[in-house]
Amino acid sequence: MAITDKIYVKNHRQLSSQLETNIPKGAFKGATLDLLFQGDGLEKLDEATRERVLDFTEDFLDCGCDTNPYCGCPERKFMRYLLELREQGLGPDAIVDVMSDDYMVYAYSGDVLSFLDQSVRTLEAVEELADVEGDDEMERRARQKKESLSG
Repeated sequence: MAITDKIYVKNHRQLSSQLETNIPKGAFKGATLDLLFQGDGLEKLDEATRERVLDFTEDFLDCGCDTNPYCGCPERKFMRYLLELREQGLGPDAIVDVMSDDYMVYAYSGDVLSFLDQSVRTLEAVEELADVEGDDEMERRARQKKESLSG
């Protein structure tokens, strides 16, 4: 299961009430993405909430794909965001706090930790495959990225 399947809308019930519609708890569920992408009813949200929702939309749903927001770009952008937070030295608890402050979404720290661990393991595999293939540049890049995620 991808980390984006474990990202949830903070204050889900309050948001549903303000929008006067039911939305899934998952931030990357189809109905949630539809609502954000189309912007229907966002004027009903209080100003602070609307700003965070619009930030989320601009940062993750903005791409030129024909199938946007179902093209996979929002999920990839969000995973990149999590990895960048880790590269800044933040641990899982701090990453959850920042994503909550930035976008009103949250995850469980254990899920973030598992995602980060899986990312490091993937980079180790890339590094080893690059070594086998003799691709020194890719091996170096994978090693550097792995080290920046490992802390």
